[in-house]
Amino acid sequence: MANTTAHSPEQFAASNGVQLCYDTFGDRNDAPLLLIMGLGAQMILWDDGFCSALAERGFFVIRFDNRDIGRSTKIAGESPPLPKLIENALTGKPINAPYTLRDMAADAIGLLDALGIERAHVVGASMGAAITQELAIHFPQRLLSATCIMGTSGDPRLPPPTQEAMEVLMSPSPTDKEAFRERFLWTWRVLRGSAFPETEDRERARALRIFERGLNPPGVARQLAAIFASGDRTKALPKVRVPTLVIHGTADPLVPVEGGRAIAAGVPGAKLVEIEGMGHAIPEAVWPRVIGAISDHAKAKSA
Repeated sequence: MANTTAHSPEQFAASNGVQLCYDTFGDRNDAPLLLIMGLGAQMILWDDGFCSALAERGFFVIRFDNRDIGRSTKIAGESPPLPKLIENALTGKPINAPYTLRDMAADAIGLLDALGIERAHVVGASMGAAITQELAIHFPQRLLSATCIMGTSGDPRLPPPTQEAMEVLMSPSPTDKEAFRERFLWTWRVLRGSAFPETEDRERARALRIFERGLNPPGVARQLAAIFASGDRTKALPKVRVPTLVIHGTADPLVPVEGGRAIAAGVPGAKLVEIEGMGHAIPEAVWPRVIGAISDHAKAKSA
């Protein structure tokens, strides 16, 4: 049976001094649900099928490219070498960042403003989970609920990435199409892990689509600088009153599961869902569980 979920073309909205590229799925009259992707990740990493399935649950789904990635505004500013940036973060040296995660949270609010949406359910993955926490801390009146997937509180005492995941983080992205595609396949083999494999044809098609929308390696470094410069949210989380769901895989090599547990422990009343064997990705095999948890949480907390 053909998928009849409405899907808008890519559009642009002025927000917080930048232009954000976005598209939507579903009925404009349904409850709005904003998806925020992670470090260096274009909005299409929220798979079309994933977005359509959420829309079929009764949500107006909005996904967008964060600043400095995809088709959104590329920010002028220093782009430090990744090894130096990580060294400074690990040794407590100052991080020179042209913007912070709070600025990126303000971008999301500006997009809601541009769409005439007063309050929304927000779902963030990885860096997007950190931005979602910033929204719950600084803009709680704009959130109906918050869902943090494979995120962390930013507490530096939490377990670090595995060595292989750190290599993924520190390796510069190729700008040649074939080299980029092979690097993409390697990256997600490492991050996804072995429990929920994806077909190589599917991953190659996804890599090509990302390449064709445009790469911005300096933007990835600036986003990472924003993460490090934004620091630890541990002390702010107990003040959060936005209904919060945390979803995390037990085999996450980049943000170990203790990161999700820290968010859930910090936010009063937060619910934690751990998915056995899931890594730092949302493979199709776990969509039913992830989409079901997001939908149940949002519908239970709708105002």
